[in-house]
Amino acid sequence: MAYVTLTSNKSRLIALLLCVFGGLFGLHRFYVLRLATGILYVFTLGFFLIGWLVDLVKILTGSFTDNVGQPLRKW
Repeated sequence: MAYVTLTSNKSRLIALLLCVFGGLFGLHRFYVLRLATGILYVFTLGFFLIGWLVDLVKILTGSFTDNVGQPLRKW
């Protein structure tokens, strides 16, 4: 029996770089089309740094998802 795991077509490496260098402004969230939280990050500087740190860990561990809930697996 074969199992298929749906994954996003967005790059995890690009999301990581955007998070590191522009995460306080939500660039990684705009990249994965999570626009509402991206705008929130712009006005709250990464949701008061806590959201930015959580997203950084989630990207590194592979549990960060795009706008339809698919994980970013491809580096």
